[in-house]
Amino acid sequence: MYTQEMLESIKKLEASRAARMATEPRRMTADEKSALLKAYHPDYRPEGFAEIKVGPNKGEKVPCELGQLLHSNSRILGEKIDLNKVDYDVDVLVIGGGGAGCAAAIEAHEAGADVMIVTKLRIGDANTMMAEGGIQAADKPNDSPVQHYLDAFGGGHFAARPELLRRLVMEAPDAIRWLNDLGVMFDKDAEGNMVTTHGGGTSRKRMHACKDYSGAEIMRTVRDEVLNRQVPVVEFTAAVELIKDEKGQVAGAVLQNLETEDYLVARAKTVIIATGGAGRLHYQGFPTSNHYGATADGLVLGYRAGAPLLYQDTIQYHPTGAIFPAQIKGALVTEKVRSIGAMLVNSEGEAFMHPLETRDVSAASIIRECSTNGKGVNTPSGKGVWLDTPMIEKLHGEGTIEKRIPAMLRMYMNYGIDMRKVPIVIYPTLHYQNGGLEIGGEGFTKTIPNLLVAGEAVGGIHGRNRLMGNSLLDIIVFGRNAGKAAAAKAREVELGTMNLDHLQAYAEELKAADATEEGVSPMLLPNYARHER
Repeated sequence: MYTQEMLESIKKLEASRAARMATEPRRMTADEKSALLKAYHPDYRPEGFAEIKVGPNKGEKVPCELGQLLHSNSRILGEKIDLNKVDYDVDVLVIGGGGAGCAAAIEAHEAGADVMIVTKLRIGDANTMMAEGGIQAADKPNDSPVQHYLDAFGGGHFAARPELLRRLVMEAPDAIRWLNDLGVMFDKDAEGNMVTTHGGGTSRKRMHACKDYSGAEIMRTVRDEVLNRQVPVVEFTAAVELIKDEKGQVAGAVLQNLETEDYLVARAKTVIIATGGAGRLHYQGFPTSNHYGATADGLVLGYRAGAPLLYQDTIQYHPTGAIFPAQIKGALVTEKVRSIGAMLVNSEGEAFMHPLETRDVSAASIIRECSTNGKGVNTPSGKGVWLDTPMIEKLHGEGTIEKRIPAMLRMYMNYGIDMRKVPIVIYPTLHYQNGGLEIGGEGFTKTIPNLLVAGEAVGGIHGRNRLMGNSLLDIIVFGRNAGKAAAAKAREVELGTMNLDHLQAYAEELKAADATEEGVSPMLLPNYARHER
């Protein structure tokens, strides 16, 4: 499977392995990290960003691809939507069927609310399902939420909203207990204690995992709980616009059945946006680890209705995405591979960085090796660097890879690559939307009454970079909190007359700014069709 040039590079890697195992690379200083990020991280490339011309964040920068959606008109502008014909009438409408949406629906239902989930694909088709490495929580005697806070705050460049990060770390141990009680099969030792490991940027071993199927196992469990509670789930139906009333409150959403293309009206006293990420926008042409429906829908809906964004210009490029073979280009290679011993090595056999630097620093380091330093590994599907996976079993014994990261082993074995015997080639992949809609500590948006946001569609929880394992954590912590808060709020909400006036107002603002882009938004699904010339 590997070319002759790649095999020659492997010889250099193998020749340096003993020395690398004996001496771990040093960690970078703060000044070195700052200089590296500014020189190589995609967030610092001016050509990748545009100015927002309208709305609450007017004048700020945004990735060009997201900017195009924000500058497009609603796909239902001019459509005759009869808001008096209500197809669904609930207390709590959850938009999105991933981990955050399911956690919210469970808690809203537990609180006695009439709750419904609407999702444009199937329940569980979400980035939650794609997550592999684990979920953080400071629940061991040598750890504390304070230490977790310090790690995450520093890893996010001290930009996280303190009230949000405080909730994340303080409620983490309870989130683990809740998931464990629901039936999540966490890795445990013979005595039943949870096995924990390090992640990039962590000072303690607090990563709880289910081998390297962590997200899939959590998604399986919360999905089953939703279904067991008989919470209504409307699948293959996208929320295409929020509905407001004359008091400015959110009052529901216009839905579209993706099979029939019919429009439906859902009235709700509270709405939770849990639509996930944006990887399928392929910012700056990067491949992505995200699921098919990750097209930033919630950001577009919330922004057009008047909810501000926060840190919308920061994206996480996971340092280790598959670059070869081409069939899995962009697929996630979990950070857990490095946390249990694999080292990043360039084409000359050099370990060019500490294996557990934060994700943005790691990604920038890899891009540097493949560009300026000219030490990338050439493959038929692009340049990358080696991830020295055979190191794992040399450090921890034969069978470790199959026991600890079986999904990774099977993914590569499908293409004749045995990562126990040969290294794999990786390159950064578009992974996580650090920015999103701005919320307060209870999960409500700052400007639209009764509208909440949970999960990856939120901005501010992690600051400008996220540590491994804090995303699976935030979907549970903030998903549960949103469900509880939405159910409580719904008891006192009185809705007025529903309208879509904000759509026309937004269109007029775009026109006045001469900023209207071709096409409509939200995107809903990516278009990968080939257009032959």
